[in-house]
Amino acid sequence: MQRDGRVSTPFAGLSIESARRALAAQLKAAQLDEAELDARILLGAAVGLDLTGLIAQASRLLTEAEASRLAQHAQRRIAGEPVARILGVREFWGLPFRLSEATLVPRPDTETVVELALEIFRERKTPRPPRIADIGTGSGAILLALLHEIPGAFGVGTDLSLTALKTAKGNAASLGLAGRSAFLACSYAAALRGPFDLIVSNPPYIPSGEIPTLSIEVREHDPHLALDGGNDGYDAYRALIPQAAERLATGGALIVEAGRGQARDIEALMTAAGLAVDRPPRADLAGIPRAVSARKMPP
Repeated sequence: MQRDGRVSTPFAGLSIESARRALAAQLKAAQLDEAELDARILLGAAVGLDLTGLIAQASRLLTEAEASRLAQHAQRRIAGEPVARILGVREFWGLPFRLSEATLVPRPDTETVVELALEIFRERKTPRPPRIADIGTGSGAILLALLHEIPGAFGVGTDLSLTALKTAKGNAASLGLAGRSAFLACSYAAALRGPFDLIVSNPPYIPSGEIPTLSIEVREHDPHLALDGGNDGYDAYRALIPQAAERLATGGALIVEAGRGQARDIEALMTAAGLAVDRPPRADLAGIPRAVSARKMPP
């Protein structure tokens, strides 16, 4: 940072390729993972080019404005801010989602919830499109991914945060799904009226005492409301599972994301709420049981 408050521009006068190399070196020196990938993404955002454009224009010199933007991106990344926060957007299920300070950065692990929900939906016997609820919708990533995959489905997302709901509504509009979605401010499923065929959720499940031990990208930049699961990490599950069970249609399914080592206890909470656990949890790419489900059986 210069004395007059402006961000210094160490990339001024560099070509696109030289700037990429310089930024990657800075990120490596800061011991950041995926320094090369981050450098390419941040450079592309600064100059408005995709990978093909970066290669084609590798020898072009950065403009002053581009060098300044890149310096700002570098400064924020080195300080621990995730690339998705810097750019304000993250891809999930192949779709772009805008972010805000009230939303989690959607993660690949959460796609496991979408995969399992689609598997369960495709086993249904009824041909009518399902009604879907997403409890704690955040950016709307899970709900909108499902609506994108299931023609004719209608979904409702809930969240305590009005900012998150505004973000989710914006994402629904940009993805062409505003007409098949609605968003409500409430605690978990309190304002919902069933029945729903699918209820999904990625609730807060980090034990309160573990939040200070998380990476700086998470503990300093993700909203604590979406992380903090109480003393043992299960507060949200204790609240949402009974509410979801009441609002499920007969044969409907609840699918939730679980943290490491939580799947068995979540299944016990589902069983206690009168739901039937009829399949093992779906594991993520690291082998962690990540998506836990149960059905509402006929009385």
